[in-house]
Amino acid sequence: MTEKKVPFSIQDIENITAEHPTPFHIYDEEGIIQNADYFLKAFRWVPGGFKNYFAVKALPNPYIIKLLKNLGMGADCSSLPELILAEKVGLRGEDIMFTSNDTPAEEFIKAIELGAVINLDDISHIPFLEKHAGIPELICFRYNPGRLKSGNVFIGNPEDAKYGFTREQVLEGYGIMKKKGVKRFALHTMVASNELNPEYFVDTARILFDLAIEVYKTHGIKIEFINLGGGVGIPYHPNQKAVDLELVSRGIKEAYENMIAGEGLHPLKIVMECGRMVTGPFGYLVSRVRHIKNTYKTFVGLDACMANLMRPAMYGAYHHITVLGKENEPVEYTYDITGSLCENNDKFAINRKLPKIEVGDILVIHDTGAHGHAMGFNYNGKLRSAELLLKENKSVQLIRRAETVDDYFATLNFPGL
Repeated sequence: MTEKKVPFSIQDIENITAEHPTPFHIYDEEGIIQNADYFLKAFRWVPGGFKNYFAVKALPNPYIIKLLKNLGMGADCSSLPELILAEKVGLRGEDIMFTSNDTPAEEFIKAIELGAVINLDDISHIPFLEKHAGIPELICFRYNPGRLKSGNVFIGNPEDAKYGFTREQVLEGYGIMKKKGVKRFALHTMVASNELNPEYFVDTARILFDLAIEVYKTHGIKIEFINLGGGVGIPYHPNQKAVDLELVSRGIKEAYENMIAGEGLHPLKIVMECGRMVTGPFGYLVSRVRHIKNTYKTFVGLDACMANLMRPAMYGAYHHITVLGKENEPVEYTYDITGSLCENNDKFAINRKLPKIEVGDILVIHDTGAHGHAMGFNYNGKLRSAELLLKENKSVQLIRRAETVDDYFATLNFPGL
C-alpha cells in the first residue's frame, strides 16, 4: 500500500492561487531531493561508478534539470530542444546521453558538438552519423532483445517496437565501429515503461551482461558501461507498491558478480535513465471545480482538462485525487471528473468514489511530476498551465508561466492576429 498525501494544506493552496490561478502543476522540491538521494545511494556499490541520466522528456523544465544536475544526475535527451535544455543548465560531455530514433542530421551534429554520448538506434545510422557529424571516440548501441524479453502495456513487446538493434546487428555494428577507430563502447536497452516488478530490471541487467560478454569474446571489445534504461514505475494507485530499488540493486550486484567479475570486463560502469521514478510522485495538478452536472451520472467539471494531463484519457491510467480540505470526510459519492475539452474521453476519473464535492472545491491530482505537463497540447484552443516549484523552505517559485492567448497565436502570420 502507498499512502497518498500532499505536501501542502488547503490554506497553502488558497494563498498560492491568489497569485497563481488554477490550474497549475506544482512540484515538491524536498521530495525530489530525498528520492534522488535514495536512488543514487542504492547503487553506490557499482565498481565502475553509477549515474542516472534523467529522462528530460518526463519533465522538460530547466529548473528541475538543474536541481537534478546539482544532485549528480545527467540528462537523457532525444531531441534538439532537449539537448539545448541540458546545455543551458550547464550539462555537457558525457553528462548527456543522446538516445533518439529516426534522427535528423542537425541533432547528431548538436550532440557531437556538446560531447554527448551518442546512443545509436539503428545500424543504418552508422554511415548517416559519419557523413553528417563524424564518428565519436565513444559509441553506444541500443539493443532490442526481441523475444528474449517481454515488454508491457505501455511500450509493447520488443519485437514489435521500432527501437534498437537486433543481437546480430549489435555484434556487426561494434565490428564496424572498431574498424572506424572508435576506442570506447557502451551498450543500452529500454524495453518497458512504468514497470513495478523489481525482478524485471534484474533480468534486463543479465541480458545486457550476457551480450557484453559475447561482444568481448567476438571482437575483444570491453564494454565501458551498461545503460539499463529507465522504465522504473511508480505506484499511481494506493494499492500498488513502489519498486524496492535496494532489492533491484542487490539482484543486479549478484548478476554482476556472477557474470562480469570473472570475464575480464570488471570494473564496469552501470547507468540508468529514469525520469518518472525520480520526479513523478512529487508533482500535483491543482485544479478548481467549475461546474457540477447531474444527468445520467454526476460530472464534476474542472478548470483543468486533458491538455494539462493526458495519461488518463490516453491510457485509461489511474491518478489518485484528493479533495483538498476534505481528506477526512467519508468517501460516499461517485463522480466522473472531467475537463472542458470537446472530447468525451476528457476525464481524469470515471466512477470515482470521493467525498462530497461542491463548486469552488480544489482537487489535487497526484503523480503528475512526469509525463504530465510535458505531454500537454493546444487542441481545442486550450492553453497549457503554469508550473510551480514548492521549495524546501515552503516558498513557491514560478518555473513556467501559464500560456496566454497571445502565445497561442504567436506562430500565425494571419493579419490582425
